[in-house]
Amino acid sequence: MANSDAEVRQRKPQASSGKEDGSKQGKSRSSKSKIDDEDVYSPWVDIARVLTFFFVASCALSYLISGGESWFWGMQNPPNYLQKSWWENYFRGPIQMTPEELAAFDGKDESKPIYLSINGTIYDVSANRRVYGPGGSYNIFAGVDASRGFVTGCFKEDRNGDMRGVEEMFLPLDDYEVDKHYTADQLRQMRAEELAAAKEKVHDALKHWVDFFAKSKKYHKVGTLKREPGWQGKRKKLCEQAGQGRTPRKLPGAE
Repeated sequence: MANSDAEVRQRKPQASSGKEDGSKQGKSRSSKSKIDDEDVYSPWVDIARVLTFFFVASCALSYLISGGESWFWGMQNPPNYLQKSWWENYFRGPIQMTPEELAAFDGKDESKPIYLSINGTIYDVSANRRVYGPGGSYNIFAGVDASRGFVTGCFKEDRNGDMRGVEEMFLPLDDYEVDKHYTADQLRQMRAEELAAAKEKVHDALKHWVDFFAKSKKYHKVGTLKREPGWQGKRKKLCEQAGQGRTPRKLPGAE
């Protein structure tokens, strides 16, 4: 009996050892299964993350460039580098156009850009088609060089670039009752000074518009206007509206 009990005691640990081995093997298979599951890679999560990043970045960039106008690139007046015509003109370089060729870009043909000229320089104003296109308040300037009209304010009468005589709008009117108080030499000197000052005002008024288009972020330079010698034709009279601001010369001591 003693021997039998000893054998039983020896067998029990052996049975327990078998169970532990089985448990270890089961845990090993379970861990391996988990590792295998983790090794299965799906790219869709990463793709979704990348697309989300680009979408958010695009919205933020649109908002920044448009100055808060749009999150989705829906800008009414996009900057030059986002306009196809700007890149075309950039790589093509400045061009020369005759007045007849320029007239074809007055906005009536929607497939063409809208051009205008100021002091012989042509600009693309298509970014503001609502204003410069047909029916717009400044359509009168489209397809022509209307530098004279920009200064005189006579849009219909002065739809041209001839600046001769525009200085008259800044000259005082001759009035015998006033002029008789000056000597001939005084009048001669005054008229020379008045003419110089009037021409300076015309220069400044035209320069204002030249700088406006040259510095504009919406409108870009296309080229220059090619005109034949004597293109101005007959000297034009000052339009009525421009002449309304003229006043007589002041009496001596009232300057």
